[in-house]
Amino acid sequence: MANPLPNPQLFRDPWAKREAWRKHPVFQRSAMVSKMFPGFGVAVVAFTTYVIAEKLLMSPEPSHH
Repeated sequence: MANPLPNPQLFRDPWAKREAWRKHPVFQRSAMVSKMFPGFGVAVVAFTTYVIAEKLLMSPEPSHH
């Protein structure tokens, strides 16, 4: 039985090496979104801790009127 496809070299993409970077994991959408705001999670935790500490420690004293 003969190979139904012609020579596979005819289908070789000459630009494959130059386009390979597009398929690298660094450039995937999920990686781009997670790297868009570096340190955002740490900042949210720090700000939340600050607000809670301020509310607990700096509570207004009752007025003496």
